[in-house]
Amino acid sequence: MGITLANFQLRAIAALNDAMELPGRDIVLKSCTGSGKTIMLTSFMAGYLLGHSRTVFVWLTPGRGDLEEQSCEKMRRYVHGCSAKLLPDVMSSGFEENDVCFINWEKLNKKGNNALKDSEHANFIELVRSAREQGLSFKVIVDESHQNNTIKSSDILGLFHTDKIIRCSATPRAVRDALLIEVPEEDVIAEGLIKKLLIINEGFEQHIRVEDQVSYLIDRALSRQSELRGEYLRRGVQVQPLIIVQLPNRSDALLESVERYFDSRGITYENGLLSVWLSDKKQNLEGIAEPDARPIAVIIKQAVATGWDCPRAQILVKLRDNMSEVFEIQTIGRIRRMPEARHYGSELLDCCYLYTLDEKFTESVKLSLGKDALDARRLLLRPEYRSISLVSQYKTDVPFPRDARLALEVIGGWYVSKYHTGSDMERNRAALEAGGYSFAQDIVNYTKSGTVATLDSEGLASLNDVAIHEELSTHRHGKEYHHCVSEIGLKIGLDYTSINAIIRRLFLEGLKSRPKITSLGIRELYSFVINNKSLLVEDVRSAMSAETAQLALPVSGITEHPFTFPSELMFTFDSTSKSQQELTKNVYAGYLASAEKRSLPEKLFEQYCQRSPGISWFYKNGDKGPEYLSIVYEDNLGRQKSFYPDYVVGGSDGSIWVIETKGGFTRTGESEDIDRFTAKKFAVLKKYLERNSLRGGIVRQDKQSGELCICTYAYSDDIRDSCWQLLSEVL
Repeated sequence: MGITLANFQLRAIAALNDAMELPGRDIVLKSCTGSGKTIMLTSFMAGYLLGHSRTVFVWLTPGRGDLEEQSCEKMRRYVHGCSAKLLPDVMSSGFEENDVCFINWEKLNKKGNNALKDSEHANFIELVRSAREQGLSFKVIVDESHQNNTIKSSDILGLFHTDKIIRCSATPRAVRDALLIEVPEEDVIAEGLIKKLLIINEGFEQHIRVEDQVSYLIDRALSRQSELRGEYLRRGVQVQPLIIVQLPNRSDALLESVERYFDSRGITYENGLLSVWLSDKKQNLEGIAEPDARPIAVIIKQAVATGWDCPRAQILVKLRDNMSEVFEIQTIGRIRRMPEARHYGSELLDCCYLYTLDEKFTESVKLSLGKDALDARRLLLRPEYRSISLVSQYKTDVPFPRDARLALEVIGGWYVSKYHTGSDMERNRAALEAGGYSFAQDIVNYTKSGTVATLDSEGLASLNDVAIHEELSTHRHGKEYHHCVSEIGLKIGLDYTSINAIIRRLFLEGLKSRPKITSLGIRELYSFVINNKSLLVEDVRSAMSAETAQLALPVSGITEHPFTFPSELMFTFDSTSKSQQELTKNVYAGYLASAEKRSLPEKLFEQYCQRSPGISWFYKNGDKGPEYLSIVYEDNLGRQKSFYPDYVVGGSDGSIWVIETKGGFTRTGESEDIDRFTAKKFAVLKKYLERNSLRGGIVRQDKQSGELCICTYAYSDDIRDSCWQLLSEVL
C-alpha cells in the first residue's frame, strides 16, 4: 500500500469484506464527500482479490468529468502492482483475472455517444460473455450511485450477471434489501479530513428585509473570506479560501447582476479574481483547485455537484431555488474538505459557511446533515474565568510506524494474560480449546437443522446445529486463508505481510518466537486461521487496548503548554429544541441548554452542573485541536493518542475538577460504553490530576437508579464495584 489508512477507513474496508460473505446482492456504502471513498474502495478491492481467485471488479462512474480516469489513476498510485484498466484497455485485451476495470456509464449507454460504435458495443458484450465462459466472476462498484438510476443503466448491470453490487455515494438512493454500510461523519471529522461544522447564515437577524439578495449575501461572504485569508496568513498557511456562488439554472439576468456586483468590489475576470464555470461560459478555471490560486470566487450552476475536488472552497452563496435534496447535499460537500486534510485548531478555519435567503434550502440541509449543520453564534468568555490556567499535553509530531515486531509482543502478551499460555504447547492448545478455539483439521462450516413454526429467535434457537466438514486443500483454501489474515490485520491497522508474519511466528512450527502459542503444521495453520477467524479478530483487537497486554515501553516525547479557556467560542445549538434555557454556570455568557453536538451523558452532566450547589462553574472542552485541553496516552503499540476530557468544573470550595463522561450502565448493570480505551484514559487522567494537584474522574449514569456516578481513585466496568460513588456525594 502506498498510503496509511485512517481507522474509520480500515473499519469500512472490514465491513465491506464481511458484507461480501453475506447473502444478498446489493451493498450500499454511504460515505460523505472528503472521506476518501476512492482510497477505501481501491484498498478493499486489492485485499479482496488476494483471497478470491477468478474475480474481476468493474467500477462504473457517471459521465460528467473524467471520474473513471481519476479513480483509475488513484488506484495505480495507492496499490502498487495492481491491474487497473480503462475501457480502451478492456477493448484491446479483454477481461483478465484480478482486473479492476474503470468504465464510464455513458460511454456504454448514452444515446448518440460515439465512444463505442455499434460494432464495438457488441464486441464489449462479447468480451463480458467470454470472460464469464472462462469462469471469471464479476463484482460491480457503482460510484456516485445516486446518478444513472435508469433502465439502460440496469441493462448494463445485467450484462455482468454479478452476485455483488456495491453502490457508493454521499447521498445514496434507497435500494430494496440492500445492506447499508455507513461511515460516521464524526469519524471523518475527527481525522481532520473535513470541516467540523457547516455554519448557516451566521450573524443574520431573526427577521431580514433586503432590497437586493446579491449584495446582501456576497458582502457577508467577502467579509468572511477576508477573515479566513487573514487567519491562514497569520498561521503561515498559503491558502486562498474560495467562495462558490451558485445560480438558478435559467438565470442570465441574475448572472449579470452577480458579475456587476463583484466588479463594483474590484473582483473581475480581467484581474483574475473571479472565475465562472457554466456550460456556455468558462473563465479562469485552470489551476483553480490549487491552494493559493488567484480567484477568490467562482460562479457555478450544476457543474461542481459531482467529481470536483477543490479543498480550498469554504464558502457557499446559494442564490438558486427549487434544488433537489440530493443535489443540495452534493453541493455542500464541495466546501467541506479541509485544504491540507487536517484541522488547524481554529474555530474560524475548521468550519465552512453557507449564506442564503432560501429557507427551504436551509431546512433541507439541516435535515440532511443533522448535527453537522447547526445554528451558531459567537460567545465571549466571562471576565472572571480568564485567569484560570491548566496544563495541556501534546503528542510528538513524529508519525507512528506500525511496528510488526512490537505488535507480535503485544498480541503474544495478550494470549499469555488471557489464556495463561507458556512453554508447554499441549497445555496451550488445551487452554485455547477451553476458550472456544477449534483445532479441527477440516474446514468446518455450520448450519441449522429441524423444523420451526415461526421465524423468530426463540424458534431458530431450538434448531439443531449441523457441522459441515470439508477436507482442507491448500490450493483451494489458500486464498481463503490469505483473505482471513488480511481481515485480521485490518482490525489493528497492519498490512497483510506484517500480520501474516505475526500469525506464523505465534502458531506455526519451526519458527522461533517469544512467546510461542502453538506449533502447528502449515495445513493445520490454514485450518486454524479459517475456522477461528472471528476469535482471532476479537483477541488481536483486545490486545491493542487491554491493560494486561501493555508493554513497558519507553515514554515518547510529550510537550506541555499552559491552557486557558478560549476568549470566544463558536457556539452551536439546536434552535428547534424545546429548552432554550441559558446555563448561567457555564464560563461563556449566553450558553444554552440546547447546545449541540452533545451526547446524552454530556447533556445529563451539564444539567447536573447547573442545578448542583456544589458547582460554581463549568467549561465544555472541545474534542480536537491545540486550542483545547488534551492529555496524551498510548495504545499497546506505543502509538500516541490525544484524550480530550469533556469538562473542567469549578467546585464551590474553590477546587478544580477534570471530568470525562461515558455511556452509562443499563438497568441490569450492562455497560453501554463503546470506548475500548476508557480504562487507559482513566489511568492517564489520574496521573495528570495527581501531578497537577487537581481532582476529577469518569462520570457515567446508573440507569437502575437514574443517578450519575463517578469513579476517582480506581476504574471498573462494573457499576457494582465500590469505586463507583454517587456524584452528588462527591461533587
